[in-house]
Amino acid sequence: MAFVQFSQVSLAFADRDILKNVSVNLQAGSKAALTGANGAGKSTLIKVMAGLVQPDSGSRVAQKDARISYLPQSGLTHHGCTLREEADKAFAFGYELTAELEKIGDALKSNPPNTNALLEKHDAILTALEESGWNRRAVTAEQVLIGLGFSHADLDRRTEEFSGGWQMRIALAKALMVNPDILLLDEPTNYLDIEARAWLEKFLNDYKGGFLLVSHDRYFLDHTINVVYELFNGDLHKYPGNFTHYEKARAVELETLIAQYEQQQAEIAKLEDFIRRFGVKATKAAQAQERQKMLDKLRANEIVIPESLKKIHFTFPAAPHAGRLVLTLKGITKSYDGNAPVLNNLDLLVENGDRLVVAGHNGAGKSTLLRIIAGADSDFTGDITLGAGVSIGYFSQDNAESLKGSQTILELLESEAPLELIPRLRDMLGAFLFRGDDVFKPIDVLSGGEKSRVALLRLLLHPVNLLVLDEPTNHLDMHSKDVLMDALKDFGGTVIFVSHDRGFIEGLSTRVLELKPGSHRTFPGDYAYYMQRLEDEAAGLVPTSSSPKGRERHCEAGQK
Repeated sequence: MAFVQFSQVSLAFADRDILKNVSVNLQAGSKAALTGANGAGKSTLIKVMAGLVQPDSGSRVAQKDARISYLPQSGLTHHGCTLREEADKAFAFGYELTAELEKIGDALKSNPPNTNALLEKHDAILTALEESGWNRRAVTAEQVLIGLGFSHADLDRRTEEFSGGWQMRIALAKALMVNPDILLLDEPTNYLDIEARAWLEKFLNDYKGGFLLVSHDRYFLDHTINVVYELFNGDLHKYPGNFTHYEKARAVELETLIAQYEQQQAEIAKLEDFIRRFGVKATKAAQAQERQKMLDKLRANEIVIPESLKKIHFTFPAAPHAGRLVLTLKGITKSYDGNAPVLNNLDLLVENGDRLVVAGHNGAGKSTLLRIIAGADSDFTGDITLGAGVSIGYFSQDNAESLKGSQTILELLESEAPLELIPRLRDMLGAFLFRGDDVFKPIDVLSGGEKSRVALLRLLLHPVNLLVLDEPTNHLDMHSKDVLMDALKDFGGTVIFVSHDRGFIEGLSTRVLELKPGSHRTFPGDYAYYMQRLEDEAAGLVPTSSSPKGRERHCEAGQK
């Protein structure tokens, strides 16, 4: 049985312990998740497991000839060949083994004295090739690529034609298709839509090897893993069960710690207050010095609570009043090439308070529709009518591109936030993963993901009553998604959104608009109802009509 084992592994950067005597054993059948706050060292630990980073101490032992596939979060690109040819590179180990077979065959021609040993080695290589799926590699490569969202036409496209997100899908496909013994996946769902995530979920459920993955998608984790490793302050703790079970167990486990933390923080505040008020008074100087010693001792042994357990909540500015009917679309048609329409004669009514999720495969027109609704795209036919008093706030990944300047994050948001929100900006920034000195970073030095989070938070500071959000959960961790979802649930206006995070969709949506190339239909009810409806249609339990209006009537009848 193939395995990779780590015993008492430690690693430090400067004066910070990233890993402290960490031990992990991955083998066939391991279905594990690695979790921890941003910056806890998850990616570093996976790199150590992959053999890319050497620890300061401890041991890493892997079974001889065990094949380990590693996928980083980002940064991989491919060029110089077609997608089909790039996929074939994943099977380099097979080409090496076949070359060795040829050498053995040549050696056997001279009837050497070690013939029996060569024949045994020949048989072992043939067995290894068969078990790896070498003879089925072309079919396997195509199945994996199609499963991850590539089309048959994409297979003969040059790899440099694909965008960054699709480049990472290529890398993920190559990691999967070789059927390795151990899979190490760092944020594999980051660039996947719901359909590709569902395919990957099934792949991992059927996978016979062992895997360890990092993901901020709770739904995905709940349906793929059976053990969670939490990395916190350099220590690694194991929790059997899915991710939801881990969260419940961890919350119970930490109740005492949280109480101790709150008590300690109250004592620290009390000591700081005394020192601040009496430290300069000669009559109280000795007492103030004694309090300072007590404070220093507390600070040296300060309890640290994981960010995911800190209670952060924020609310939007009050939504301006709007009437019952917020938005009316009639006959919206959009084509990029003048031929096949992406949106075809789309009609839609959106009422106040709706949480409408726009669903559909890549290329169905989801982002296009949101741009049209937000007024960012005027090249279409049909009519859009906003209700009385409707004001729109729009977020897309493109928002980040307009963020420039030497202002710090905190300065930018303080200059734009309503006065009543300024005292709470630090908490809100923390909820969006800007903690400690991060808030003093200049805008110009931020990464694309950081700019995206600033752009989202910037939008949420302004009073509007219709939020149009295209992938708002990208670049957010699980805790941040929960904070955002709670705020959107409490939001006094209307939300139209696109997301690839199924847990986020199921927690927020109250209606579903399904887009397919050139057609659409709406479903009253949440996303779970929509998915059940699709299953019932596929099983022939309920009818599917061809016209959008007819379809909606069927959905309403089915719901009742």
